[in-house]
Amino acid sequence: MGREIKLSRFAKYAWFVLAYNLLVILWGVFLRASKSGDGCGQHWLTCHGEVVPSAPELKTIIEFSHRIMSALDGIIVIILVIWAIVIWRKDKTASALMKMAIGSFVFVLVEGLIGAGLVLTGNTAGSYSASRPLWAMGHLISTFILLVFMSLTAWCASLGKAVSFRIERKPLLLLAIGVLGILFVGMSGSLAALSNMLFPSQSLSEGIAKDFPMRHIFVAVAD
Repeated sequence: MGREIKLSRFAKYAWFVLAYNLLVILWGVFLRASKSGDGCGQHWLTCHGEVVPSAPELKTIIEFSHRIMSALDGIIVIILVIWAIVIWRKDKTASALMKMAIGSFVFVLVEGLIGAGLVLTGNTAGSYSASRPLWAMGHLISTFILLVFMSLTAWCASLGKAVSFRIERKPLLLLAIGVLGILFVGMSGSLAALSNMLFPSQSLSEGIAKDFPMRHIFVAVAD
């Protein structure tokens, strides 16, 4: 009985972690759209060389607040993993739950490393570097995988029983095709959004002019 109550609390916490991560992701989307990614300069973990920015601009506040939210995210996900391991040690049938929680932690780390890489390489705000599309696609794929692991963690916890992810070959193939389709649409949409942010068209004639040769690769993607 005690285990069921603890698992119920864990399930609520797992859903909270998922909701919080969605909030962090949405704030990250706003950060990029507002071109505030360089709000702390090319500094990480510090912000303009300071632990706490002393004279922040608006974009610095946006970037620094996102870093604080991400740091808190790391803490609550560590709690999630420890809690899942405790549950697994008491009930070995909860191995899927533990694995999903660990996967969540791994991709929170990956997200943090990608964020640090974007800052340190200057691929933020209005940067036009050739590597930025790769960073954008990698970031999106990592975010999708993170959400999958967190959703499965919350789902496994909510079921309150052993979960098996064994799938027959045909359904697995269809699932793989669906996932690849979602990733393709997501990556192309991410590149289009990035392109339109970096090279916005103010008029129809300007947009048509961008269809001619010698245009930037981002402009081609935006079209």
